[in-house]
Amino acid sequence: MTATEPLSLGQLSVWHDIRDLPSGRRHEPNNAAVWALPPGPTAPEVAAALTVLACRHPSLRTRYDLRDPYHPRQWVEPPGADPAHLPVTTAADHRGAALELARRPFDLGREQAWRAQLATGPDGVAHLLFVKHHIVADAWAQELLRRELLAELAGPGSAHPVAERPGPAHLAREQYAPDGLRRRQAALDHWARLLARASHAQLPQTGGNAGEVVQATLRSTEALAAARTVAERARASVASAVLAAWSAVVARRCGVTSALVQLMSANRFAGRWKDLVSSMNQWVPALVEHTDTDLVDLARRVHWSSVAAVRHGMHDVDEVAALRAGMPEAPSPVCAFNHVTLPPGEGRDEAGNDHAKATVDRETPFTTLGPRCYARSTDSGSTLSVRLTAAGIGHEVCADLLWELHDTLLAAARRPGR
Repeated sequence: MTATEPLSLGQLSVWHDIRDLPSGRRHEPNNAAVWALPPGPTAPEVAAALTVLACRHPSLRTRYDLRDPYHPRQWVEPPGADPAHLPVTTAADHRGAALELARRPFDLGREQAWRAQLATGPDGVAHLLFVKHHIVADAWAQELLRRELLAELAGPGSAHPVAERPGPAHLAREQYAPDGLRRRQAALDHWARLLARASHAQLPQTGGNAGEVVQATLRSTEALAAARTVAERARASVASAVLAAWSAVVARRCGVTSALVQLMSANRFAGRWKDLVSSMNQWVPALVEHTDTDLVDLARRVHWSSVAAVRHGMHDVDEVAALRAGMPEAPSPVCAFNHVTLPPGEGRDEAGNDHAKATVDRETPFTTLGPRCYARSTDSGSTLSVRLTAAGIGHEVCADLLWELHDTLLAAARRPGR
C-alpha cells in the first residue's frame, strides 16, 4: 500500500456518519444521477471522457484504509492510462436503473467509489447513469463533474496532458497545519457556546413506529415567489427566508420560540477549494431565536446567525462528539436544514416543469442517514422544492409540516412590505 494520509474534515464527517452501518445499509451513502448526453458519443468515447475526469480529480482515484475505523486514512492511486470498459444498458427506466446501480455498496478499500453505465434508447438519445459514494463528491462537486464530462465530449482534451487538480488529501494537509488547527478550535468554541445557550426542544413522537423514517417533498412555484419576496424585504437570501419559515414552523410545533438547528455548510468559501471534487459539506449549529416574530425580521436574524455558523463549518466531528460527551445536559438540534446551491448555469431544474399548483408527494427514502428531522430545500429557478425526511412523526405530520411551511411563506409575502 502507498503512503496514507489523514482524511479531510469533510471526508471524516461522511465516514463518522457511516462508520457503524450494518451490512444491509452500506448502500445508503450512494447517490444516483442521470445525465443527458449530447447526440453521437460512443461508449468508448464516454469512457475516455470519464478517464480524463479521473486523471484530473484525485477524489475519483482515492482508496481508504479503514482497518482502524476510528483513525481512517486515505491514499490516491496513480492515474490509469487506458479507459475502462463502460457497460451499456437499454433499460427504459433510466432513474430506476441508476438506483439499482446505487443499491450495490462500495468497498472503499478495494475499489473506486463511483461507477457509471451508458443508457441508450431507440431514438439514439444517450444518458450516463452515474453513481458515487458521498465521500467522493457532494452535490456541488457532482455538478462540476457533469459539466466537465459534457465539455470533454464536446471538445475532447484527452490528446493533451491532463493537469491534476488539488484533491481532498491536499485540503487535509492544510486543515492539519497550524492555521487549520486554530480554525478547528474556533469551530469547537462555537459549538460549545451554542450548546450552552440553547434549550431543549424536540418534535413530538406521533408516528406509530418511533424508529420509522418517512419522507415527502413540497414543490411550489408560489412558495418560491413568496420566499423571494421575503428575502428581498429582509435583504437576505432565499435560503434565509426558507430557513426562517422552517424554524418558525418547527418551533410552533414544539411550543418554543427558540430553536437550535443544524445547517449544512458547503465550506467552499476559499477560492482554492471552491471547485474541489470531494465531499466538503458539514453540519454546524445555529441558534434561531424569537421565532414568533414577523418573518421578515426573523429572516434578517437568521441570515446573521447562518453567517456566524458557516464561518465555523469546518470542524473535526470526533472532537465535537467528545465535546458533547463532556456536556451531557446539552440539547440536540431540533431540526436540520440544507439549502442546496449548484454552480450557476444550466441544468438547475431537474423536474423540467413548473408546479403552478403546489404539491406534497409522499416518497420512500433511499437513505435514513442524517438528522432525525431534515429539510432539504432547492431553488430550481422556477420552483421551490423542500424534501423533509424525519423519524418518528408519521406521514401525516410530515406532510402537515411542509404545508405549514408553504402557508407561512405565502402569508408573510402577502403582508404589506416595509
